[in-house]
Amino acid sequence: MKKILVTGGAGFIGSNLCEYLVKDKRNFIICLDNYYSSSPENIYKLKKYNNFEFIRHDITFPLYIEVDEIYHLACPASPIFYQKDPVQTTKTSVLGSINMLGLAKRTKAKILLSSTSEIYGDPLIHPQPESYWGNVNSIGIRSCYDEGKRCAETLFFDYKRQNEVDIKVIRIFNTYGPNMAIDDGRVISNFIVQSLKEKDITIYGNGLQTRSFQYITDLINGMILMMNSKENGPINLGNPDEYTIKELAENIIKKTNSISKIIYKPLPEDDPKQRNPNISLANKILNWKPTITLNNGLDKTIEYFTQKLYKK
Repeated sequence: MKKILVTGGAGFIGSNLCEYLVKDKRNFIICLDNYYSSSPENIYKLKKYNNFEFIRHDITFPLYIEVDEIYHLACPASPIFYQKDPVQTTKTSVLGSINMLGLAKRTKAKILLSSTSEIYGDPLIHPQPESYWGNVNSIGIRSCYDEGKRCAETLFFDYKRQNEVDIKVIRIFNTYGPNMAIDDGRVISNFIVQSLKEKDITIYGNGLQTRSFQYITDLINGMILMMNSKENGPINLGNPDEYTIKELAENIIKKTNSISKIIYKPLPEDDPKQRNPNISLANKILNWKPTITLNNGLDKTIEYFTQKLYKK
């Protein structure tokens, strides 16, 4: 069996990836997490599989196991969680990557890094291609995550050049879907939860800043294609359809038949005004493009949060 390690495997993206991989009986999935920003609930249903194992571990410490592939996802990705302990966030991206790259080097495993669109900072180029070096504040409140991921990318490519490690680097743009945490502070989960509870929907800034949202299954498909390719990356994975935050809020209010009102608060420091992926490289090299529209993806995500909030 192919032994596949998923770090951050109990998180939003990690648990969805584990659920996809474990259904192939040729795979043995090792899910690793320390539950800092994730939930055991996300992987409860996976423990029934004989080809699934969970290890509670902090990747800032070395790990000694035998694996064939590593999906390196471990790192809090929500501002609420990564700003709560910024030093630990940076350590997770840097020391965690060193430890996982060391494991890949020793076992000759392929290793994929889930980097982020945040490495582009508040972009001066729109949409953002992989060739863009970014516009990042190295000392701001978001820097622990942004610069941590930038350093992780550096480490991945240096391990490739120096040690011939088989690396894959993807840059993930805003993603949503089942297994998102109620309190993770991301815009779609925030708006849906506030709307379902008929509380005021909070928009930071004037609401005219734009984002692009991809549904989780599209991302998982892209990750699998990248792992099975001969490419190193970096490659953007995101949905290029672009919406203002105000449009998103109004759409969610309508879909949930909510009486929530929109209120506005100051924009946080270094919050990007535009975020949109150029996915021409993913389309050309991986033959990948998203297939789930925001309209359909929101319906599935609203159903998930409705069950999570009001299950008996």
